[in-house]
Amino acid sequence: MSFSTEVKEELAKRIGTSRHCQLAELAAIVTMAGYVGPDESGNTALFLQPDDPAVLRKFFTLLKKAFNIVTSILEENGEVRYNGRIYRPVLLDAAQSESILKAIRVMDSEGRIRNLEDGVNPMVTKNSCCKRAFLRDAFLCNGSISDPNKGYHLEFVCSFEGQARQLQELIEDFDIEARIVLRKKYHVLYIKEGAGIVDLLNIMEAPVSLMNLENLRIVKEMRNSINRRVNCEVANITKTVNAATKQIDDITYIRDHYGFNKLQESLRDMAEVRLEHPDATLLELGKYLDPPVGKSGVNHRLRKLSELADRLRS
Repeated sequence: MSFSTEVKEELAKRIGTSRHCQLAELAAIVTMAGYVGPDESGNTALFLQPDDPAVLRKFFTLLKKAFNIVTSILEENGEVRYNGRIYRPVLLDAAQSESILKAIRVMDSEGRIRNLEDGVNPMVTKNSCCKRAFLRDAFLCNGSISDPNKGYHLEFVCSFEGQARQLQELIEDFDIEARIVLRKKYHVLYIKEGAGIVDLLNIMEAPVSLMNLENLRIVKEMRNSINRRVNCEVANITKTVNAATKQIDDITYIRDHYGFNKLQESLRDMAEVRLEHPDATLLELGKYLDPPVGKSGVNHRLRKLSELADRLRS
């Protein structure tokens, strides 16, 4: 099972305790996976996409809790095609449909239908708890999250720009940065920062998925930290080995083409100690000298020997 599926399964089980939050969840499902229009009899009806069982189960559960309406059927007769997708009517009578649509503010008091392409009526999400509920079911309808082992990416795929802009505003109300990009004909709202995704999971009330993601983030960050330290150590060792090899080459050249007897005593001692201890660090080399010399003093003498070797070569 993918991580995205695990998140959705957790969100599908989470239902707001307050009726206004339940209405916000219904509004999210109707806006993101629904269609409102005339049925075969000409009455205003509520249609849903039939291909996501988790969304349908939650929708019918919310109807039972918020309206005490018991139905679990999408009628095959009377299906409509809208924006390239198929929708089937929910088995409700005209009075039930009107009651639901007015409660989630898709229909006003005069029977006018809100254009769902612009998103839900802002009054539905005026409370912070209702914003959380709306985001939760919006993600259930059209959200996805990548495998955290491969990278951090959460997105909502919206059919209309107005829906994406509304989701962006709701998410940014919680101080999370979200961006929108046009992908083919869809408006995709996405979050790429791991911290932002963790915060959004918390807002949508998915604690189990949040902890799983945090654990993976910790392991990943520890692994990256260890890799950086190992790479740094390898680079330092490589640098030290290369420097020591050049120092030995320079000293050997001086010995063969100039002679140690022509060097001043401090440089001669340094040259002999370096040849005797080719793998030693600068600090260790300084301790082999008599009297001992600090790291900067060793570095200074070796630089003098290198400069002499360069002059002899040229």
